[in-house]
Formats: sequence, structure tokens, C-alpha cells
Amino acid sequence: MPETTADTLPLAGRKDEDMPGHWLLARMGKRVLRPGGKELTRHLLADAALAGADVVELAPGLGKTATEILEHSPRSYVGIEADPQAVALTEQAIVGRGTVRHADADATGLDDASADAVVGEAMLTMQTERGKSAIIDEAFRVLRPGGRYAVHELSLHPDTLSDDAKTEIRKALARSIKVNARPLTEVEWRELFEKAGFEVEQVRFAPMALLETRRMIADEGIVGTLKIGYNIARNAAARKRILDMRSVFIRYRDQMSAIEVIVRKPRVAE
Repeated sequence: MPETTADTLPLAGRKDEDMPGHWLLARMGKRVLRPGGKELTRHLLADAALAGADVVELAPGLGKTATEILEHSPRSYVGIEADPQAVALTEQAIVGRGTVRHADADATGLDDASADAVVGEAMLTMQTERGKSAIIDEAFRVLRPGGRYAVHELSLHPDTLSDDAKTEIRKALARSIKVNARPLTEVEWRELFEKAGFEVEQVRFAPMALLETRRMIADEGIVGTLKIGYNIARNAAARKRILDMRSVFIRYRDQMSAIEVIVRKPRVAE
């Protein structure tokens, strides 16, 4: 994957103290920005059965998952990305092996029933309830009957968590990552997909350990982790933000996890 610099990242001109958490981590050199890390992404793509499929990825960001999707030998790849700088980054990552469109995830401009699989990671969580539903409805529209929608998101648990506890966690996340994150419980994720007409096929969980040392090494390698640590150590504003993010993740580690959900658009009845 081509080298990504701070100047080529989305929101490159924004101050560290104001930047959304995932792009701040990217500025520090972190390339795996998914709650369940590389391992859950590998499970997600394997479970989605992408070989020979027409695949659409929503919000590919740096293009890292795009390169992994292409390793599964899909028939075609289309990325849908709202940020023009991220469009360029994904285009560089896939080096002509697919296309990337500058469009919103809830209005892709793709034809009805034109894809066999839709993939999205760490983007539905960042949407309002209406925004989540709009994106899921769009995925349903572009999928062929029998097509799969595979997501890797953030989840709250247990399902019996009180509304007050959910609100507390969401507010703490929003303050630390500067994005109005709204993770859901497993039951709430299931209900959201089923309301759109999908059938839930598989759910898988992984620890939400994005900033834990063991996960960092697994995702970025020892050299990459050391580089990230060096960049954070020499940037006081970024260091303060990232330590605050990590403290929120640790405080609510028993109530948060990464979740994989594979859903299917029902086949047309014969």
C-alpha cells in the first residue's frame, strides 16, 4: 500500500485537538482503524464469501480493507467514499483493480440489484439512527436477491444495558473521539437490519481493544507500533487526545465490543 502522509489524509488542515479520533490516529501513523482489528476484518471478509462476487465497499477510508477484499478475488470492486482525499487514497491502494466513486453511503448512485456483497466497517456506528437506516436501506437496494451485507462495527452489551448507561457511554465516546458515535447492542443491530428486510445470518464478537498494546502490535507490527508511539510522544495535543480516548475505552471495556454482522437480502420466492 502506498505511503500515506499527514498532508494526504482527510481533514489534513484541522488541528489535532479538533480532529475526529480515527483520523487523528491515522495522522499518528495508525493504519488499522477498526474496533475488532485485523483479525475480525479477516473473519468478516471470509464469512462474506467474496470470491467471484461484485463487491461494494462503503467508506473505504485509507483503502486498507479494499486491498484485503481484492485478495478474495471478487469479480469487481467499487468503493463509495464521501471524502475526496479518501477517494484518492483508496484509488492509490487498489492500483486500478477496481473503481472508487465520490458519493455518500446513503446515495451511492449505483443501479438497483447490481452487487452481490456490500461491506462496511466502523461507519454505521458514527451515524444517527436515521442515518444508519438510510445507509442500510441503500445497501438493500443495490444488492441482488441473496446478496450479503457484511459489517464490522461497535457494540454495547449486555442487551439488558439500561438506557441511562447507553447514553453515558455514547456521550463519553463522543467527547473523546469528537464524533457522535452511537453504538448499539446486538439486539438493536439485529432489529435495525431486520426492519430493512434483511435476514441475519451470522454474528461474531471481538474485544474492543483498539489502543491496547497487544492489539496494536497485532495490527501494525512492532515497527509500526513503535513509529506510532514516537509520533504520539512528540505531539502533546495528540497525546492528550489519544490518552483520553484510551481511558474511555478502558473505562467501558466491559460494556463495549467489536461486532461482525452478516445479513442477507432474501431471495425472490419462486
